[in-house]
Parts: sequence; C-alpha cells; structure tokens
Amino acid sequence: MAEPLGTGDKDVATHLHSYTNLAALPQTPPLVIVKGDGIHVVDERGTRYLEAMSGLWCASLGFSNKRLAAAGARALDTLPYYHTFNQRTNVAVADLAERLLALAPAPMARVFFANSGSEANDSAVKMVWYYHNAIGQPERKKIIARRNAYHGVTVAAASMGGLDGNHRDFDLPIATAPARFLHVDCPHHYRYAEPGETEQDFSSRLAQQLEQTILAEGPHTVAAFIAEPVMGAGGVLVPPAGYFEKVQAVLRKYGVLMIADEVICGFGRTGNMFGSTTFGIQPDILSCAKALSSGYVPISAVMVNDKVHSAIAANSGKLGSFGHGYTYSGHPVACAVALETLKVYEDERILEHVREIAPAFQAGLRAFAGRPWVGNVRGVGLIGAIELMADKAARTPFAAERKAGYRFAALALEEGLIVRAMGDSIGLCPPLIITRAELDDLFARLARAMDRFDQETKA
Repeated sequence: MAEPLGTGDKDVATHLHSYTNLAALPQTPPLVIVKGDGIHVVDERGTRYLEAMSGLWCASLGFSNKRLAAAGARALDTLPYYHTFNQRTNVAVADLAERLLALAPAPMARVFFANSGSEANDSAVKMVWYYHNAIGQPERKKIIARRNAYHGVTVAAASMGGLDGNHRDFDLPIATAPARFLHVDCPHHYRYAEPGETEQDFSSRLAQQLEQTILAEGPHTVAAFIAEPVMGAGGVLVPPAGYFEKVQAVLRKYGVLMIADEVICGFGRTGNMFGSTTFGIQPDILSCAKALSSGYVPISAVMVNDKVHSAIAANSGKLGSFGHGYTYSGHPVACAVALETLKVYEDERILEHVREIAPAFQAGLRAFAGRPWVGNVRGVGLIGAIELMADKAARTPFAAERKAGYRFAALALEEGLIVRAMGDSIGLCPPLIITRAELDDLFARLARAMDRFDQETKA
C-alpha cells in the first residue's frame, strides 16, 4: 500500500497549493496520485485506478515505461541542459526534428520546439502573423477557430479556443480592433444538425458558413484556420463526413493557412500517426505535444511547411534574427525522451496494436447506446465519448445545475475508473498499450458506474 501523505482530507489538502482546477476542490477532496504502473495509477491511500484518460490525453505508453525512464536518466547524465539560441543546438534536438519531419502527414520543412501544447499553438499564432508580414500582406491577421475548440490556455491560444470557461473573467479573447480571433460553428452533428440533415449536408453548411465569415471579414484580412482533427476537451467530437474536405477547399480558395492542432490526436491516437492522415488534412502548420513524450517530460513541437519556413527565414535574415524562442526549447533531456518514445512506438508496433484493438474499444463504447440516459456515443481509434441526455428521444440535455457528467465521473472513480466529464460528455482516452483483458475491465467498471447512474437518475 502507498504511504499516505496525511490522515484526513484536511491533511491531504495542505500539500496542495496550486490554483489548477480550484473550482473542483469544494465539492470533492483532492485525489493525490503517488504511483503509476502500466495503465493504472495509485493514490496516497493505496487505492488503484484504471486511468482511462491517459492522465490528460497524454500517457500513451502508460505510467511505467522503463525505456523512457532510462532515456531520461542517460540524457541527464550526459547533457542535462542546453539552449537552442544563437546558433547553438544539441544532438537530441537535431535527431528529433529529423524524425518528426519524416513522420509528418504532409511535407514539412522545419520544426520549432516548445514545452506544451499551449506554447506550441501560441507560437503558431506568432508565426502566422510573422509570415504574413514577411510576404507583404500585413492585413492578414485574423485567425478562425471553432466554438467548443480547445487550443491551450496561454493568452493567444485561449483566445483561439472556443470554450467559455477559458474566456470568462480572463478578458479573453483578446480585445483588439478589429478582432483577431473569430469563431465559427462547432461541427457536432448530433447536437447542431438541422432535422433530417445528413453529415455531408451539415458539413456543407459549415463550410459555407466559414466562407461567408471570410467574405464578411474580407479575405485579405484572414490569415489562418485552426482545428483539432478530433475536438478533445470540447467533448471528443469526431468531424462529420466530408467536413475537412469541404473546409479545406474554402481555405485554398482564399489563400488561408491551415493549422492542424494535433496535441491530442498525434502519435497513434486515431489509428494513424497523426489525426490529419485519418481525416485527410493537409496542414501548412502542425502543432503536437502530449504523446510526443508519452507525457513523461514537457515537450511540444510546431512543424511548418516550406512556404511558411522560406518566408520566415527570408524575413529573419532581413531583421537579423527570428525573435522568438523559449529557454527550454529543444531541451536535450526532453528531446531524448521524445526520441525514445517514437522508437518505442515503432519497436513495439503501437500503431498496429491500436488498429487491432480499436474496433473492440469502439464496440464497447457503443454497447452503452441503449442505456436510458445515453444520447450519443462517438469515437475513433482509442478515443471516444458517451454523451448523457435527460431525454434522449428529444435530445434534451440535463439541466446545467444537475452536473450529470461530473456525477457520473465521480461514480466511475468510486469504481476505480478515471474518466473525464466535459459537461455531460464522458471522455475516454486510455493508454495506447491497453490490452483486450484490460479493455474488458475498463468497460466492466464503466458499466457498474452506469448502473449506479441509472438508478440515481431514475430515483
């Protein structure tokens, strides 16, 4: 049993001084995780949980991969830190950049390294603006995203996101005149399609709305469109049929850059190395993080194609430098762990495993579709969600104050299963190494939580 940190909830709470997710603290005592192995984690009281969210969508290889730990230890013993400013570099960052360019879903020219998905997307914004200044189109500053999207919590990244909770009382999106961050409708067919509207028709309507937005703003002012292949924190929203094909046709028509936010989808989650491959996205800029190191160390990357890189390089030559970077960009330890992560994916045939087990995962999710409070089940690869509804026939959601999704997540926790409530959508994103037996265990725990939720809700 794990050594406890304290003898009561107040004792445990004294160890926590972070404001992260502070709103949840009054409702439940903090869950202090002290150990992980495989797809499981253990709290400070010794309770063991099946981690069906890979932490925050990132622990793709589970919580005890010895190869990654060893790679980090070797790197710490060899070169614990160096920077990538002023024509400096290190072997690990160079090797990792080469490896990522070889894996990219579309031809890419260069890689910029940061520490988180938020920083990667923030950097992508700056690159987009820098690029358009470099090519003599300084009016192109507007970036279009989708409602319910999540792109991070730095000022620019949160402004791109479309989640109200990341905007309220933070004075976001950034208030400028004219506005630089715009939002179009969310591609959630189940919730937002008109009666009788097929997925293809819904996608056409959203593409038309995007075009109308570009025309209304003036194509000469619109710089880029950013999208997650599968919208993660917005509720695990899989794009409707034809969506990215139709959207990209609009972007090409008006010369708008395509940014693929692969922070959640990258490195096997959808059954391909990148979600862009799964959904036919041809990005000009691609951001990735999380599973790049299986979450073991903070690292993210931004890949840019030759068109973007050439303009940035030429402009930087004129100015004397590219005035952007972080102290820990290309950190040698982080890059070494990321390189080893990519080698594990290859050596252990992780993509093949995902493709083999994904049908069972998706079938297990969809087995809940007949439950009385389940309105919609969706997913791809090893990511999915169950959306709860007060009246599934009428597609009427639960009242917000009911907090149905959060109650379900609490019941799942009592069954030793960690899931994530995003409103009333229950997200699942297990480590890519999950076995069939562990998958059966996951769904058995989920079924027990659903049984209890059914009984509570009927009462």
